[in-house]
Amino acid sequence: MAGEHLTKPPYGYKVDPNDRKKWIVDEEAAAVVKRIFDLCVAGNGPMRIAKILKADKVLTTRAHYAKQKGKLLPDNPYSWNESTIVAVLERMDYCGHTVNFKSYSKSHKLKKRIPTTKEQQAIFRNTHEAIVEEAVFERVQELRANKRRPTKAERQGMFSGLVFCADCGSKLHFATCKSFDGSQDNYRCARYKSNTGDCTAHFIREEVLRKIVLNRIFAVTAMFYEDITAFMELTQKQRFDEAEKDMKRKLREVGQARKRIAELDRIFKRIYEDDINGTISHERFLKLSAEYEAEQKELTETVNAEQLEVDTYEQNKSDFDSFAATIRKYVGITELTPTIVNEFIKKIVVHAPEKIDGKRFQKVDIVFNFVGQIHLSADPQTEQKEADKQEKTA
Repeated sequence: MAGEHLTKPPYGYKVDPNDRKKWIVDEEAAAVVKRIFDLCVAGNGPMRIAKILKADKVLTTRAHYAKQKGKLLPDNPYSWNESTIVAVLERMDYCGHTVNFKSYSKSHKLKKRIPTTKEQQAIFRNTHEAIVEEAVFERVQELRANKRRPTKAERQGMFSGLVFCADCGSKLHFATCKSFDGSQDNYRCARYKSNTGDCTAHFIREEVLRKIVLNRIFAVTAMFYEDITAFMELTQKQRFDEAEKDMKRKLREVGQARKRIAELDRIFKRIYEDDINGTISHERFLKLSAEYEAEQKELTETVNAEQLEVDTYEQNKSDFDSFAATIRKYVGITELTPTIVNEFIKKIVVHAPEKIDGKRFQKVDIVFNFVGQIHLSADPQTEQKEADKQEKTA
């Protein structure tokens, strides 16, 4: 509970020679850790990442430690294991935080360790230098929750795991085959099965979706650079501008409540001394102490609840800075890559197509990482026009 490390440092860190309780960055291994996270953001799964590292002859963790100690390298020094990659991707310590109580034993006689739940773990923030940004770590966890499986055609949809049905909420599965030339690759609702399912296809071609997403990123980027203040105001209005005044009020109330809690501690101490000295009757003391304890308990609960709201609000403000950093990172892009998609896009919602005056229209909602869905004042029919082109080329 003191926040000290209970285990040896993970791959990417080493023990500080000047303080055995501290971890410092192992630069050579840290570069590999960063690369593993970058490859995951680029749309690669653990098995694929392991193959890439092996092909590039990157030393495994075991081989790395053997090299550091001047020992002979193992027989297969570049043969990365999928489970090792998963362990790296799921370890929060790389964000610079210490996570304790990750497992327990039912008895000191039993060697088997049982994993704990996240609620049972204790996280101590900023205890050592971070190797991976927390925003990148969280994005990787989201991507890992929506695992992407390669198709028989050995092609993977750029938006696999990100596209959802507006009606039933199911994922839109990527559909392709070896006979497709790429322009025919598409997404369709998982609950649609040749019109026998309980949802419609919500069919959309990947080629069309690429254009929609790229155009939307261009529009958002253009607005950001034309007037960053206006862009910030737009995202604030959508996410937390309405709550700003309320947050300021809550901050004041939290401060006042904490002062009152401290004051009640002093009052309780005084009436306790008065009870001991006989200045007030014991019955009076019991009545006052019960009232003060009830007030203090209520104030403490209020402080905890309102502080949580304030912390969430502050996180939303820092999220804007993270989104701004992503925009600056990819200014002037001319085409999409899996990395760009995963850093920009959190979710894509595809609506069922509609027939209007004999033409096919389809709405597509794009939810961005950090800031959510951004409603632009641009032509609202952009997505529908793109979908209309899709039908003409089908």
